[in-house]
Amino acid sequence: MTVLIDPPNWPGPRGLMWSHLVSDHSLEELHAFAVRLGVPERAFDRDHYDVPETVHARAVALGAEAVGSQELLRRLVAAGLRRRKHRPQSR
Repeated sequence: MTVLIDPPNWPGPRGLMWSHLVSDHSLEELHAFAVRLGVPERAFDRDHYDVPETVHARAVALGAEAVGSQELLRRLVAAGLRRRKHRPQSR
């Protein structure tokens, strides 16, 4: 059971770079960790939290495992927790 965080490589609001925070065990574990980290619920997107670079070090200090983005995705998929965006079907 691990919460994972990738490097802050994604440009986002307020001119900050952003990371993804996921669990390789359960969404319950992820939500509990986000509460401890002080991440608002609105930062949750289907299967991960988007978190600014300003909380990356604190997430690691609280026990998140820092991994590359490809490793994070691989472990999210392997855990069966990946939830893709639904795309409208073309007619």
